[in-house]
Amino acid sequence: MSDRLPHEKGFHVSWDQLHRDARALAWRLQGNEPEGGWRAVVAITRGGMAPAMIVSRELDIRTVDTISVKSYNHQTQAAPQIIKSPDAEVVGDGTGVLIVDDLVDTGKTLEVVREAMPKAHVATVYAKPKGRPMVDTFITEVSQDTWIFFPWDMALQYVKPYHGTDD
Repeated sequence: MSDRLPHEKGFHVSWDQLHRDARALAWRLQGNEPEGGWRAVVAITRGGMAPAMIVSRELDIRTVDTISVKSYNHQTQAAPQIIKSPDAEVVGDGTGVLIVDDLVDTGKTLEVVREAMPKAHVATVYAKPKGRPMVDTFITEVSQDTWIFFPWDMALQYVKPYHGTDD
C-alpha cells in the first residue's frame, strides 16, 4: 500500500512533449483517412484544442470546429454534458470528421460525443484502459490511476523530495 495521494502518481507533459505526441498522432492518422479525406477536425474543448490544432496543421485540414463537453470540476469527474455543439451542417453524423481530444479517461465524455457524431473517427493523444475502447486512434496509454498533468495545468515551482530534505 502506498502513502501517496492519487494525484502524486502523475505523468507530467510539457508543451514540447505534447507537440511531439500530437504530431505522432497525425502521423498515425496519415493514410488512414476515409475515402474523400477528412472533411473537418472537431476538438473536444478544452483539452483537445491544442492537439487538434497541431493535427489539423499536419494533415492540412482547414475546417476546424469544437464541441464543448463539461465532465470535470477541477479533478472530480461528473456526468458529461454538451454545452456547445459544432456546426451541424459541417459535421452531420460524423462521416469524414476527425474528433480530437487530449485524453480518454473513463470514456464517458466520448460516449456523449459519439452519440452526437456516431460515424466520426475519434483520436486522443493519451488513453487510459477504461476509456480505450471508445477511441479509434491514440498514441500513449497510461494506467487508470495515473493523473496526467498537462502544460496548461502547471506552473514552475519547487517540489519537495519524496525522502529526506534538500538542506
